[in-house]
Amino acid sequence: MVQTINNTIDNTSKILSIQVSLNGLSFCIVDANKKIIALESENFGIQITPNQLLDKIKHIFDHNQNVKESFSTIEIIYQNDLYTIVPKPLFNKELLNDYLKFNTKVLEHDFIAYDELDPHNIVTVYIPYTNINNFFFENFGSFTYKHSSTILINSLLTQEKNSGEISVFANMSTASFDIIVINKGNLILSNTFRHQTKEDFLYYLMYTAEQLQLNPEEFRLVFLGNITKNNEYYNIAYTYIRNVSFGNHQITPHFSSHIPPLEAHQHFVLLSHF
Repeated sequence: MVQTINNTIDNTSKILSIQVSLNGLSFCIVDANKKIIALESENFGIQITPNQLLDKIKHIFDHNQNVKESFSTIEIIYQNDLYTIVPKPLFNKELLNDYLKFNTKVLEHDFIAYDELDPHNIVTVYIPYTNINNFFFENFGSFTYKHSSTILINSLLTQEKNSGEISVFANMSTASFDIIVINKGNLILSNTFRHQTKEDFLYYLMYTAEQLQLNPEEFRLVFLGNITKNNEYYNIAYTYIRNVSFGNHQITPHFSSHIPPLEAHQHFVLLSHF
């Protein structure tokens, strides 16, 4: 279920999607023909607070001409590790706090939301940043929001529905990465780990493989997100994993001619839900 907050609705046909984390943010604008006409990102270099993140967002809306237009839809994608995945048959919306308390510290004032992945019988339970929701409600009236893992899992399960092998997906960000393990089209694991070095990344990757009894000679490791083939994270993974590759979108995004070319695995979450 996509979380929606409504007040007023605009009649334009452009969509603004903003992916936010405490380490960086990115946004894209899509026109009525589903062409991506703007794509920008910023790496903060350090982890900031939710209040500082809101200041970053306010600065963009005050100074970036691309976001000074009116939009038919504004979508916020929350990328954090304050989430868990629940099988839908076991889900009860009255128990949101109970699902999260085993994975993260839940404060008394925290608002907990959830996204339903109906085709896959999965629910993502997570904590969005309330101050950011309040900003968009007060300034734009109508917007939707969801967790990044919802988009990531939905996209990968759709891609892998007819697969007969085990695939481990590593969606890389500046200070964290998501691990999604899919076996023959079924979700086995979804988790997020923080990293500072390539050794941190390798430790969590190999620990996950060990816990799931995956053979590094057999499973396929697929990189997504902020990584290139010459990256030290790729190189250390390639040393220990036999099959390493880069992922791509099921439907190739259509970019305006002025946007520089991207590798197919980059900005995977932001560009996967159109």
